[in-house]
Amino acid sequence: QVQLVESGGGLAQAGGSLTLSCAASGSYFAVNAMAWYRQVPGKQRELVAAITSGGTSNEPDSVKGRFTITRNNAKNTVTLQMNSLKPEDTAVYYCAAAFDYDAVWSGRYDAWGQGTQVTVSS
Repeated sequence: QVQLVESGGGLAQAGGSLTLSCAASGSYFAVNAMAWYRQVPGKQRELVAAITSGGTSNEPDSVKGRFTITRNNAKNTVTLQMNSLKPEDTAVYYCAAAFDYDAVWSGRYDAWGQGTQVTVSS
């Protein structure tokens, strides 16, 4: 099992930046994919960015060029650097982990964090 704890959410102004971090514990050595998702009330959870243990990433067009996902295998952390924030980025952001590399594209994750709120004001 893998346990995930997110940190770094908060309030930012449009055009500003925030950094989210996710610390993993437990069977982290077996995790081959990690990701950030976000969800707003009444909508489905959506992919923000995902990364394999080898560093291959997958991001939707809505965040490309603005958000960057990185992973530190030695520290068991995954970080989401969010720049040029927009009000529509407001959501609860969730960290996810999977034992299968393919989760980066399939979206099938084995563990989820509890989420951290990101609010972007205009």
